[in-house]
Amino acid sequence: MDKLIAENKKTYHDYEILEKYEAGIVLYGFEVKAVRNGNISLKGAYVTFYNNEAYLTGSFIGKYKPAGGLSDYEPERGRKLLLKKREILYLKGKSEVKGLTILPLSVYTKGSKVKIEIGIGKGKKQYEKKEKIKKRDIEREVRRTLKKL
Repeated sequence: MDKLIAENKKTYHDYEILEKYEAGIVLYGFEVKAVRNGNISLKGAYVTFYNNEAYLTGSFIGKYKPAGGLSDYEPERGRKLLLKKREILYLKGKSEVKGLTILPLSVYTKGSKVKIEIGIGKGKKQYEKKEKIKKRDIEREVRRTLKKL
């Protein structure tokens, strides 16, 4: 990973990430420039499967201003993910299991390529989220008191 462009921090709060995969993403030229400028949002995005191909759905890539009008541009269109056939079949099987979802975790550059990290997520219950927050607060308090000593 060369440079982190965008991260979906909410997924780590709402889901327990079981496995992670790196995938390429098919973009237009002006979309690549917009992504490199950080004009991408993964909030509410997820991975869907159609004809044994994986697509990123619900992500937002804004217009690249110097590209001009682009009147027919759709910022939330589905974007094809580049994965091996074996990985696609495995992820498709996992997405059909009750309680599991395929989510984008981060977007970054690797050399001159734009890559996306996707993960298999299992939804957390409300009490699990509260428990984690409580545990983090206690650890922070302990570190604070030890620092004073």
